[in-house]
Amino acid sequence: MLYVTVAILAVAVAVFTVQNTRAVTVTLLVWRINEVPLAALILLALCAGIVVAGVPLWIQRWGLRRRLRVQEAFTSARDSGAPAASRTPTEV
Repeated sequence: MLYVTVAILAVAVAVFTVQNTRAVTVTLLVWRINEVPLAALILLALCAGIVVAGVPLWIQRWGLRRRLRVQEAFTSARDSGAPAASRTPTEV
């Protein structure tokens, strides 16, 4: 199912790129870039948005996984009867 979704998305991007080949001028403050294909500009903006939204979410997920590993270690040590760690999971 994943491959079908990726294939459909790839076809949609290809069709979008073929249909939006008109060149545009990009102006940002004092910079000006002439003759940029519209499709390239839109796809670049999409990629930038994915990065801007994805990096903070990835960092948050990394922290949550770390907290989960600490909690699992604490729980398994408690359940096995081993001496408890000097730090509790809430101190992390």
